[in-house]
Amino acid sequence: MLRIGYPYVNTVGMRRLTSCPISVVVGDDPHELHIMCRLEGSTNIRRLTLDDEDKGAFNLLGAITQIGGSFKVKADFLWPSGMVKDSTGHLWIVDEGTHKISKMTIEGEVVNQWGVNGTKAGELNRPSGIAIDNEGNIIVSDTMNHRIQKFTEDGAYQHGFGSQGEDPGQLNMPWGIDVDDAGNIYVADWRNDRIQKFDSEGNQIMVVGSGTGDSDGKFDRPSAVKVDRDGDIYVTDWANHRIQLFGADGHFVEKFIGDATLSEQARGYMITNMVAMRLREMTPIEPQKRFRWPVSVTVHDDYMYVPDFGSCRIQIYKKNVVRFSKGEIADRPRSNSLYTQF
Repeated sequence: MLRIGYPYVNTVGMRRLTSCPISVVVGDDPHELHIMCRLEGSTNIRRLTLDDEDKGAFNLLGAITQIGGSFKVKADFLWPSGMVKDSTGHLWIVDEGTHKISKMTIEGEVVNQWGVNGTKAGELNRPSGIAIDNEGNIIVSDTMNHRIQKFTEDGAYQHGFGSQGEDPGQLNMPWGIDVDDAGNIYVADWRNDRIQKFDSEGNQIMVVGSGTGDSDGKFDRPSAVKVDRDGDIYVTDWANHRIQLFGADGHFVEKFIGDATLSEQARGYMITNMVAMRLREMTPIEPQKRFRWPVSVTVHDDYMYVPDFGSCRIQIYKKNVVRFSKGEIADRPRSNSLYTQF
Protein backbone atom coordinates (compact mmCIF):
# COMPACT_ATOMS: atom_id res chain seq x y z
CA MET A 1 0.00 0.00 0.00
CA LEU A 2 1.35 3.39 -1.03
CA ARG A 3 0.24 6.12 1.36
CA ILE A 4 -0.46 9.29 -0.62
CA GLY A 5 -1.90 11.33 2.23
CA TYR A 6 -4.79 11.64 4.65
CA PRO A 7 -6.20 15.15 4.11
CA TYR A 8 -8.91 16.94 6.04
CA VAL A 9 -12.22 17.15 4.14
CA ASN A 10 -14.77 19.15 6.11
CA THR A 11 -16.65 19.65 9.37
CA VAL A 12 -20.32 19.04 10.19
CA GLY A 13 -22.34 19.97 13.26
CA MET A 14 -22.07 22.73 15.83
CA ARG A 15 -22.89 23.48 19.45
CA ARG A 16 -26.63 23.21 20.24
CA LEU A 17 -27.06 20.90 17.23
CA THR A 18 -24.44 18.23 17.99
CA SER A 19 -23.48 19.13 21.55
CA CYS A 20 -20.95 16.75 23.13
CA PRO A 21 -20.78 14.08 20.37
CA ILE A 22 -19.32 10.78 21.52
CA SER A 23 -20.04 8.30 18.72
CA VAL A 24 -20.75 8.32 14.97
CA VAL A 25 -21.99 5.64 12.59
CA VAL A 26 -22.47 5.94 8.85
CA GLY A 27 -26.04 5.31 7.73
CA ASP A 28 -27.34 3.00 5.03
CA ASP A 29 -27.05 6.11 2.90
CA PRO A 30 -23.26 6.72 3.03
CA HIS A 31 -23.91 10.46 2.86
CA GLU A 32 -25.75 10.41 6.18
CA LEU A 33 -24.31 10.21 9.70
CA HIS A 34 -25.96 9.14 12.94
CA ILE A 35 -24.34 11.06 15.78
CA MET A 36 -24.78 10.21 19.46
CA CYS A 37 -24.61 13.38 21.55
CA ARG A 38 -24.40 12.75 25.29
CA LEU A 39 -25.60 15.41 27.69
CA GLU A 40 -26.97 14.82 31.17
CA GLY A 41 -30.71 14.45 30.78
CA SER A 42 -30.84 14.85 27.02
CA THR A 43 -28.73 12.27 25.21
CA ASN A 44 -29.88 12.07 21.61
CA ILE A 45 -28.99 10.64 18.22
CA ARG A 46 -28.99 13.19 15.44
CA ARG A 47 -28.88 12.58 11.70
CA LEU A 48 -26.76 14.90 9.57
CA THR A 49 -25.77 14.65 5.93
CA LEU A 50 -22.18 15.16 4.86
CA ASP A 51 -23.38 18.54 3.56
CA ASP A 52 -24.41 19.39 7.15
CA GLU A 53 -28.14 19.20 6.51
CA ASP A 54 -30.06 18.43 9.70
CA LYS A 55 -32.37 15.42 9.25
CA GLY A 56 -33.78 15.39 12.78
CA ALA A 57 -33.05 13.61 16.05
CA PHE A 58 -34.57 11.42 18.74
CA ASN A 59 -33.90 11.53 22.45
CA LEU A 60 -32.76 8.46 24.38
CA LEU A 61 -33.81 9.78 27.78
CA GLY A 62 -37.29 10.48 29.06
CA ALA A 63 -39.21 8.99 26.11
CA ILE A 64 -39.16 12.27 24.22
CA THR A 65 -41.10 12.37 20.95
CA GLN A 66 -38.82 12.14 17.94
CA ILE A 67 -38.32 15.41 16.10
CA GLY A 68 -40.29 15.05 12.89
CA GLY A 69 -41.85 11.75 13.99
CA SER A 70 -44.76 10.43 16.02
CA PHE A 71 -43.50 7.54 18.17
CA LYS A 72 -41.72 7.72 21.50
CA VAL A 73 -38.64 5.81 22.60
CA LYS A 74 -39.79 3.32 25.24
CA ALA A 75 -36.72 1.81 26.83
CA ASP A 76 -34.29 2.19 29.68
CA PHE A 77 -31.40 4.59 29.01
CA LEU A 78 -29.26 6.53 31.45
CA TRP A 79 -25.69 7.15 30.21
CA PRO A 80 -25.16 5.75 26.69
CA SER A 81 -21.48 5.43 25.86
CA GLY A 82 -21.08 3.75 22.46
CA MET A 83 -22.90 2.86 19.27
CA VAL A 84 -22.38 0.62 16.23
CA LYS A 85 -24.51 -0.41 13.24
CA ASP A 86 -25.04 -4.03 12.21
CA SER A 87 -25.37 -5.54 8.73
CA THR A 88 -29.17 -5.14 8.82
CA GLY A 89 -28.96 -1.41 9.49
CA HIS A 90 -29.91 -1.55 13.18
CA LEU A 91 -28.12 0.52 15.79
CA TRP A 92 -26.66 -1.13 18.88
CA ILE A 93 -26.11 1.06 21.93
CA VAL A 94 -24.17 0.27 25.09
CA ASP A 95 -25.19 2.12 28.26
CA GLU A 96 -22.78 2.28 31.18
CA GLY A 97 -25.47 3.74 33.46
CA THR A 98 -28.07 1.00 33.04
CA HIS A 99 -25.54 -1.79 32.25
CA LYS A 100 -27.67 -2.68 29.23
CA ILE A 101 -27.29 -3.28 25.50
CA SER A 102 -30.02 -1.97 23.17
CA LYS A 103 -30.91 -2.76 19.57
CA MET A 104 -32.93 -0.14 17.72
CA THR A 105 -33.90 1.02 14.27
CA ILE A 106 -32.22 4.07 12.79
CA GLU A 107 -35.49 5.92 13.38
CA GLY A 108 -35.18 5.25 17.11
CA GLU A 109 -37.60 2.38 17.72
CA VAL A 110 -36.17 -0.04 20.29
CA VAL A 111 -36.25 -3.67 19.10
CA ASN A 112 -34.56 -5.38 22.03
CA GLN A 113 -32.77 -4.51 25.24
CA TRP A 114 -30.87 -6.78 27.60
CA GLY A 115 -28.20 -6.78 30.29
CA VAL A 116 -27.88 -7.46 34.03
CA ASN A 117 -25.58 -5.63 36.42
CA GLY A 118 -23.10 -7.80 38.29
CA THR A 119 -19.73 -9.52 38.25
CA LYS A 120 -20.65 -13.07 37.22
CA ALA A 121 -20.09 -14.38 33.70
CA GLY A 122 -22.61 -12.72 31.40
CA GLU A 123 -23.26 -9.83 33.79
CA LEU A 124 -22.06 -6.29 33.15
CA ASN A 125 -20.64 -3.45 35.21
CA ARG A 126 -20.56 -0.10 33.40
CA PRO A 127 -19.95 -1.44 29.89
CA SER A 128 -18.49 1.25 27.64
CA GLY A 129 -17.59 -0.19 24.24
CA ILE A 130 -19.42 -2.36 21.72
CA ALA A 131 -18.51 -4.12 18.46
CA ILE A 132 -20.09 -6.73 16.19
CA ASP A 133 -18.14 -9.53 14.52
CA ASN A 134 -18.84 -11.09 11.12
CA GLU A 135 -21.03 -13.74 12.71
CA GLY A 136 -23.29 -11.15 14.33
CA ASN A 137 -21.98 -11.67 17.86
CA ILE A 138 -22.05 -8.68 20.21
CA ILE A 139 -18.70 -8.00 21.85
CA VAL A 140 -18.70 -5.69 24.86
CA SER A 141 -15.95 -4.05 26.88
CA ASP A 142 -17.15 -4.70 30.43
CA THR A 143 -15.25 -1.76 31.83
CA MET A 144 -15.49 -2.02 35.61
CA ASN A 145 -15.22 -5.81 35.50
CA HIS A 146 -12.00 -5.33 33.49
CA ARG A 147 -12.90 -7.89 30.86
CA ILE A 148 -14.32 -8.48 27.40
CA GLN A 149 -17.52 -10.50 26.94
CA LYS A 150 -19.17 -11.96 23.86
CA PHE A 151 -22.94 -12.44 23.50
CA THR A 152 -25.42 -13.52 20.86
CA GLU A 153 -27.65 -10.74 19.57
CA ASP A 154 -30.35 -11.94 21.98
CA GLY A 155 -28.02 -11.50 24.94
CA ALA A 156 -27.01 -15.12 25.52
CA TYR A 157 -23.52 -15.23 27.05
CA GLN A 158 -20.88 -17.07 25.00
CA HIS A 159 -17.54 -16.43 26.63
CA GLY A 160 -15.27 -13.76 28.04
CA PHE A 161 -11.66 -13.01 28.88
CA GLY A 162 -9.56 -10.59 30.86
CA SER A 163 -8.84 -9.68 34.47
CA GLN A 164 -7.68 -6.53 36.21
CA GLY A 165 -3.96 -5.83 35.95
CA GLU A 166 -1.17 -4.60 33.74
CA ASP A 167 0.42 -7.86 32.67
CA PRO A 168 0.07 -9.08 29.06
CA GLY A 169 -3.56 -9.95 28.43
CA GLN A 170 -4.81 -8.21 31.55
CA LEU A 171 -6.98 -5.10 31.38
CA ASN A 172 -7.61 -2.00 33.45
CA MET A 173 -10.89 -0.28 32.60
CA PRO A 174 -11.11 -1.30 28.93
CA TRP A 175 -13.09 1.26 26.96
CA GLY A 176 -13.40 1.25 23.16
CA ILE A 177 -13.36 -1.99 21.19
CA ASP A 178 -13.36 -3.18 17.58
CA VAL A 179 -13.22 -6.42 15.60
CA ASP A 180 -11.47 -7.03 12.27
CA ASP A 181 -12.62 -9.28 9.44
CA ALA A 182 -10.63 -12.20 10.85
CA GLY A 183 -12.42 -11.97 14.19
CA ASN A 184 -9.48 -10.46 16.08
CA ILE A 185 -10.49 -8.13 18.89
CA TYR A 186 -8.81 -4.76 19.54
CA VAL A 187 -9.24 -3.19 22.98
CA ALA A 188 -8.47 0.33 24.17
CA ASP A 189 -6.93 -0.58 27.53
CA TRP A 190 -7.68 2.81 29.07
CA ARG A 191 -5.85 2.81 32.40
CA ASN A 192 -2.90 0.85 31.00
CA ASP A 193 -2.40 3.36 28.14
CA ARG A 194 -2.16 0.72 25.43
CA ILE A 195 -4.10 -1.10 22.75
CA GLN A 196 -4.23 -4.87 22.98
CA LYS A 197 -5.06 -7.16 20.08
CA PHE A 198 -6.53 -10.58 20.88
CA ASP A 199 -7.73 -13.48 18.78
CA SER A 200 -11.40 -14.44 19.00
CA GLU A 201 -10.71 -16.67 22.00
CA GLY A 202 -8.95 -13.95 23.98
CA ASN A 203 -5.32 -14.89 23.40
CA GLN A 204 -3.12 -11.81 23.16
CA ILE A 205 -1.54 -11.28 19.73
CA MET A 206 -0.01 -7.83 19.90
CA VAL A 207 0.30 -4.63 21.92
CA VAL A 208 0.12 -1.23 20.22
CA GLY A 209 1.68 1.74 21.96
CA SER A 210 4.94 2.40 23.74
CA GLY A 211 3.74 3.59 27.12
CA THR A 212 2.28 6.68 28.73
CA GLY A 213 3.14 10.10 27.31
CA ASP A 214 2.47 12.59 24.54
CA SER A 215 5.17 11.69 22.01
CA ASP A 216 4.38 9.72 18.87
CA GLY A 217 3.19 6.21 19.67
CA LYS A 218 2.47 6.95 23.34
CA PHE A 219 -0.98 7.36 24.88
CA ASP A 220 -2.68 9.24 27.66
CA ARG A 221 -5.96 7.41 28.30
CA PRO A 222 -6.85 5.89 24.91
CA SER A 223 -10.63 5.76 24.75
CA ALA A 224 -11.35 4.09 21.41
CA VAL A 225 -9.85 1.96 18.66
CA LYS A 226 -10.94 1.18 15.10
CA VAL A 227 -9.46 -1.01 12.35
CA ASP A 228 -9.99 -0.31 8.65
CA ARG A 229 -10.02 -2.67 5.67
CA ASP A 230 -6.23 -2.33 5.26
CA GLY A 231 -5.62 -3.39 8.85
CA ASP A 232 -4.61 0.14 9.87
CA ILE A 233 -5.32 0.83 13.54
CA TYR A 234 -6.83 4.15 14.65
CA VAL A 235 -6.56 5.14 18.30
CA THR A 236 -8.42 7.96 20.01
CA ASP A 237 -5.76 9.35 22.33
CA TRP A 238 -8.27 11.12 24.56
CA ALA A 239 -6.18 13.14 27.02
CA ASN A 240 -3.66 14.05 24.30
CA HIS A 241 -6.50 15.45 22.15
CA ARG A 242 -5.54 13.54 19.02
CA ILE A 243 -6.04 10.48 16.84
CA GLN A 244 -3.01 8.27 16.19
CA LEU A 245 -2.74 5.96 13.18
CA PHE A 246 -0.72 2.74 13.27
CA GLY A 247 0.00 0.14 10.62
CA ALA A 248 -1.32 -3.40 10.87
CA ASP A 249 1.91 -4.49 12.59
CA GLY A 250 1.58 -1.75 15.22
CA HIS A 251 4.14 0.75 13.92
CA PHE A 252 3.29 4.45 14.23
CA VAL A 253 2.26 6.09 10.94
CA GLU A 254 0.92 9.57 11.71
CA LYS A 255 -1.26 11.63 14.03
CA PHE A 256 -4.22 13.94 13.58
CA ILE A 257 -4.69 16.93 15.87
CA GLY A 258 -7.64 18.64 14.17
CA ASP A 259 -8.06 20.92 11.16
CA ALA A 260 -11.65 22.13 11.55
CA THR A 261 -13.29 24.80 9.47
CA LEU A 262 -16.73 26.25 10.18
CA SER A 263 -19.51 23.85 9.23
CA GLU A 264 -22.42 25.02 7.09
CA GLN A 265 -24.60 25.16 10.19
CA ALA A 266 -22.00 27.20 12.07
CA ARG A 267 -21.56 29.60 9.15
CA GLY A 268 -25.27 30.31 9.06
CA TYR A 269 -25.30 30.91 12.80
CA MET A 270 -22.32 33.26 12.66
CA ILE A 271 -23.76 35.31 9.81
CA THR A 272 -26.96 35.94 11.75
CA ASN A 273 -25.32 36.49 15.15
CA MET A 274 -23.19 39.62 15.20
CA VAL A 275 -21.80 39.07 18.69
CA ALA A 276 -20.61 35.54 17.90
CA MET A 277 -19.10 36.76 14.63
CA ARG A 278 -17.24 39.56 16.43
CA LEU A 279 -15.89 37.14 19.04
CA ARG A 280 -14.58 34.84 16.32
CA GLU A 281 -12.92 37.82 14.64
CA MET A 282 -11.13 38.63 17.91
CA THR A 283 -10.03 35.03 18.60
CA PRO A 284 -6.95 33.27 17.18
CA ILE A 285 -8.18 30.68 14.69
CA GLU A 286 -5.36 28.15 15.04
CA PRO A 287 -6.44 26.64 18.39
CA GLN A 288 -10.05 26.56 17.21
CA LYS A 289 -9.12 23.96 14.58
CA ARG A 290 -7.83 21.40 17.06
CA PHE A 291 -9.53 18.42 18.64
CA ARG A 292 -10.72 18.84 22.20
CA TRP A 293 -11.25 15.61 24.14
CA PRO A 294 -12.21 13.35 21.22
CA VAL A 295 -13.93 10.25 22.60
CA SER A 296 -14.07 7.91 19.62
CA VAL A 297 -13.28 7.50 15.93
CA THR A 298 -15.15 5.86 13.03
CA VAL A 299 -13.71 4.66 9.72
CA HIS A 300 -15.82 3.77 6.69
CA ASP A 301 -14.88 3.49 3.00
CA ASP A 302 -11.59 5.38 3.44
CA TYR A 303 -13.23 8.20 5.40
CA MET A 304 -12.41 8.92 9.03
CA TYR A 305 -14.99 10.61 11.25
CA VAL A 306 -13.90 12.11 14.56
CA PRO A 307 -16.51 13.22 17.14
CA ASP A 308 -14.80 16.35 18.44
CA PHE A 309 -16.47 16.21 21.86
CA GLY A 310 -15.21 19.48 23.35
CA SER A 311 -16.01 21.51 20.24
CA CYS A 312 -19.38 19.86 19.47
CA ARG A 313 -18.65 18.92 15.85
CA ILE A 314 -17.51 16.07 13.60
CA GLN A 315 -14.24 16.43 11.68
CA ILE A 316 -13.91 14.34 8.52
CA TYR A 317 -10.74 13.12 6.77
CA LYS A 318 -10.19 10.97 3.67
CA LYS A 319 -7.53 8.30 3.29
CA ASN A 320 -5.69 8.45 -0.03
CA VAL A 321 -3.73 5.29 -0.85
CA VAL A 322 -2.83 3.02 -3.74
CA ARG A 323 -3.40 -0.63 -2.85
CA PHE A 324 -1.26 -3.45 -4.23
CA SER A 325 -1.44 -7.21 -4.09
CA LYS A 326 1.08 -9.00 -1.89
CA GLY A 327 3.12 -10.06 -4.93
CA GLU A 328 3.54 -6.44 -5.99
CA ILE A 329 5.21 -5.41 -2.73
CA ALA A 330 8.95 -5.76 -2.12
CA ASP A 331 10.21 -7.82 0.80
CA ARG A 332 10.83 -5.90 4.01
CA PRO A 333 14.34 -4.35 3.90
CA ARG A 334 16.80 -4.72 6.74
CA SER A 335 16.77 -0.96 7.28
CA ASN A 336 13.46 0.83 7.82
CA SER A 337 14.84 4.23 6.82
CA LEU A 338 13.08 5.92 3.91
CA TYR A 339 14.53 8.83 1.97
CA THR A 340 12.16 10.24 -0.61
CA GLN A 341 12.90 13.05 -3.05
CA PHE A 342 9.80 15.10 -3.79
